Amino acid sequence: MIEQIQKESLGLLQQLIQIQSFSKEEDKTADLIAKYLEDRGVKTHRKLNNVWAYNQYFDANKPTLLLNSHHDTVKPNSGYTRNPYDAVIEGDKLFGLGSNDAGGCLVSLIGTFLYFYPQSDLKYNICLAATAEEEISGNDGLELVLPDLGPLEFGIVGEPTEMNLAIAERGLLVIDCVAHGKAGHAAREEGENAIYKALKNIEWFKTYQFPKVSDVFGPLKMTVTIINAGSQHNVVPANCTFTVDVRVTDAYSNEEVLEIIRANVGCDVTPRSIRLKPSSIDKNHPLVQAGVALGKTTYGSPTTSDQALLDIPSVKVGPGFSGRSHMADEFIYVHEIADGVAGYIAMLKPVILTN
Repeated sequence: MIEQIQKESLGLLQQLIQIQSFSKEEDKTADLIAKYLEDRGVKTHRKLNNVWAYNQYFDANKPTLLLNSHHDTVKPNSGYTRNPYDAVIEGDKLFGLGSNDAGGCLVSLIGTFLYFYPQSDLKYNICLAATAEEEISGNDGLELVLPDLGPLEFGIVGEPTEMNLAIAERGLLVIDCVAHGKAGHAAREEGENAIYKALKNIEWFKTYQFPKVSDVFGPLKMTVTIINAGSQHNVVPANCTFTVDVRVTDAYSNEEVLEIIRANVGCDVTPRSIRLKPSSIDKNHPLVQAGVALGKTTYGSPTTSDQALLDIPSVKVGPGFSGRSHMADEFIYVHEIADGVAGYIAMLKPVILTN
C-alpha cells in the first residue's frame, strides 16, 4: 500500500508543478487537490483556495492532529534555464517550480493522510489542510480557515527540512519607530534634534539583552534596518523614523516583546503585525520522540512559515532541502518523495495508532 501511495504522490506532484500557482492564484491547484482526494473517496471542504479534509472515522470526542502544507509558489526567478512548469524527471531529480517548496512536503502529507484515512483505530482525528498564500504570509491562507478546522491538539507543518525536526521557529516583528523633536534653524541654538533622540533609542535596540534566553535559539535578536530623517541641511529635523527587525524566540510572545520595548524607549513604537508568532513543541512530545527514534535530528528554524500562525504545539518537517527553495531550476529528488511518505507514516504510527 505504501509503495502505491508513493507512486501516486510523485504523479500528483508532477501535475501540481505543471499548473501555475502563484500566491493568490492557486485556484487550479486547489481544484486538482480536491479532485485527487475526492477520486479516492474523501469528502473535501474548501474556502477560497484552501482545501481540507478529515479522516473517515472522525470522532468529535477525540483530539485532532493537523497535517498542513501549502500549494502556492513564488514566481520563477530570472536564472531559470528550463521551463519551470515542465515537471521533468532526469535521473533521480524532479525539476519544477514548487517541487521542493513545498510540493514534495504537500504530496507526502496527502499520501500519509490517505494511508491513515480508512483506519478506525486512531487515537486522534486527522485534519489535512492544503493551504494558500504561504509565500506572502497572506491573510487568505491557513489563517483564514483555522476557525473552520475545529479544535486542534498538535500539528505537522510540511516544509523542506530533509525530514529533520524543526521543533521551534522564530517569530517576526517588524516595528516602525518615530522619535519626535522640534524643528529649528541649524545655525541657531533652537529646536530639538529628533535624530539625536532616535540615536539614543537605536543604541538601546543594539545593546539590550532580554533576560530570558531560548534553549533552542539563544538570545532574541533585534536589528535596526532603516532610518530616515531631515528635509534640508539647515533645518533641525522634527521627526526621525526608523525600522527594527525583531526575530522573536520561543522564550517570549510577540506581545511580551512589544511591552518591554515600549517600556524602554522614548519614541512611538508601531508593529506592522503581531501575527507571525514564535512557535515550539516540547522535545519530549511523543511526535518528536518518534522522529528522534527514527534517527532524525532536532533544531530551531530561523525562517518563518505558516507555523507562525498556529497556537498549538507543532513541528516543521518534510522532504527536500531548504537551500533549494526559490532557487533557479528548483528540484527535489524522487527518492525524497518516497522517503517523505514513509517517514511521515513511520513517525505517526506510534503516536496515533491505538495498538
